[in-house]
Parts: sequence; structure tokens; C-alpha cells
Amino acid sequence: MMMMMMMMMMMMMMMMMMMVMMIMMIMIMMMMMMMMMMMMMMMMMMMEVRIMIMMMMMMVAVMVVMMMLMMMMMMMMMMMMMMMMMMMMMI
Repeated sequence: MMMMMMMMMMMMMMMMMMMVMMIMMIMIMMMMMMMMMMMMMMMMMMMEVRIMIMMMMMMVAVMVVMMMLMMMMMMMMMMMMMMMMMMMMMI
């Protein structure tokens, strides 16, 4: 019983951590977007096409990386859940 309680607590903690991480990721993504938009506006004022294209590329790259990180987080969470379930079953 105690073991099960411990497992539950662990699971809750994991979930909380994952949630916080996800929220932080989203925040960072928003920040990046804002910064990129600002840059774009400035570049448009300057009318530099090449720099604009480079910024676009960078933005896309950042987005892809963030997505990958999120996916990894999700996978980790799933794995943790599975492990916990298995342990519960064993107990």
C-alpha cells in the first residue's frame, strides 16, 4: 500500500514537472516569435531582402528544434507513465 502511495506521488510529481516544462517551452517559443517579428519589422523598414530570408530560416529552425524538444518531453512522459503502470501491476 505504502509502495503504491509512493508511486502515485512520484507520478504526480513527474506530471507537474512535465507540465511546467511544457509551459516554459511555449513561453520561450512565444518570446522567440515576438523577437523574430520585431526583427522582421526592422528588416522591412530597411528593405533588406537577404537578411529577411535569413531571419525566416532561423525562425523555422528554432521552431523545429522546439517541436522536437516538446516531442521528446511527451515521449518521456509516456514512458514514465508506462513504467509506473507496470510497477503498480506488479504490486
